[in-house]
Amino acid sequence: MTQAEKAARLRDLHAAPGAFLAGNCWDAGTARLLAHVGFDVVETSSAGVMFARGWPDGDGLASRELMLDNARAVAGAVDVPVIADLENGFGHRPEDVAETIRLAAETGIVGGSIEDATGDRSDPIYPFDHAVARIRAGAEAARALPFPFALTARADQFMHGRPDLTEVIRRAQAFQEAGADVILAPGLADKEEIETLASALDRPLAVIMGLSSYRPSLTELGWIGVKRVSVGSALSRVALTAFLAAAREMHEHGTFGFAADAIPFGELNGLFRRLQPSQAES
Repeated sequence: MTQAEKAARLRDLHAAPGAFLAGNCWDAGTARLLAHVGFDVVETSSAGVMFARGWPDGDGLASRELMLDNARAVAGAVDVPVIADLENGFGHRPEDVAETIRLAAETGIVGGSIEDATGDRSDPIYPFDHAVARIRAGAEAARALPFPFALTARADQFMHGRPDLTEVIRRAQAFQEAGADVILAPGLADKEEIETLASALDRPLAVIMGLSSYRPSLTELGWIGVKRVSVGSALSRVALTAFLAAAREMHEHGTFGFAADAIPFGELNGLFRRLQPSQAES
């Protein structure tokens, strides 16, 4: 698919009945595995990208260059729409957000999310008017592109110790008026919170599962008004959990039982060989 065709596919998924899954990857290899399994959309996880490089997430260490280079590698690895975690746009000014959207579009992705989080732990959320101005600038940049770039606006209050649903709704409604295509409020912890937010919007609602003990099915999430479902860093954490368990078994016990559950080398190597793009495609 061309970039325009991928963008149209993502737009159609957001308009279709029910909820759909966006599989979260952190590099080209995990993106190819998700597409192989059958995911229609791949979404990058900033935490996954940072963990793979030995860095913490959320400490301001993720540069725009790093995340866009990763987005470019992922977009080039799969023939499905790719959405990128664009953090807070890698700058505080509305102009920074607009520039990030323009540069992101050049990587081959067809959507991205922008946080309203500052990156400052002592003052983690942008003032309301500034947050709205940032989304408006991003939306204007997206509308100027030659394809429909899906801009997701995040209301991050719950992720930063401010579980005020009224304020989340206020921001989400302002973000949609500013031009956001999708709203994401990570950290909502139960059905009532998600359903209340969904009913207050006229844009698709995205959620991140795996952040709380509330784990409904994809069908159930569609019933309460959710459109896009991702799991953020959860797949990365699952992979690293298995890695640490295996490392600890070897170090603490001198045993190698973990290998019994590993995909055989030949099988995994053969899978990646089959997933390589053909010469005609590359």
